[in-house]
Amino acid sequence: MLVGQAIPSGFIPAIEKGFKEAANSGSLIGHPVENIRIVLTDGASHAVDSSELAFKLAAIYAFRQCYTAAKPVILEPIMLVELKVPTEFQGTVAGDINKRKGVIVGNDQDADDSIITAHVPLNNMFGYSTSLRSMTQGKGEFTMEYQEHLPVSQDVQMQLVNTYKASKAAE
Repeated sequence: MLVGQAIPSGFIPAIEKGFKEAANSGSLIGHPVENIRIVLTDGASHAVDSSELAFKLAAIYAFRQCYTAAKPVILEPIMLVELKVPTEFQGTVAGDINKRKGVIVGNDQDADDSIITAHVPLNNMFGYSTSLRSMTQGKGEFTMEYQEHLPVSQDVQMQLVNTYKASKAAE
């Protein structure tokens, strides 16, 4: 959204490259930054000091400055999980879903089976197949598909940020 020739058009690709490079590894936990929009409204150039590298570095610095002010959040994938278990194991399975920070959104009956529908963070679903078999004596089954991304809780975010900072300090 530049008006006039505040920044020569030859430097615009370098600015774009700088923003893309900065967004590729956010400073929160080092993962790419999603759902951002960057608008260039003004700038200045100097006949002697302006270069592609200078504009690229300025874009990276501007991104980092705005990134911390924007209070970014970490998102995690939430999965839609549908379980079919014998009714006698319904309570045990529902308790395990709750333990995995899942939200049960539906519970139906199909003959002697209970069909439980839940939204569960993907990270908490690793090793679930083995757990389900143990809880249901091998009679339970489940399907899982991507639902959406949601922000992690503040305590989880702080733990991830601290772990990332510690690993960066160790390098």
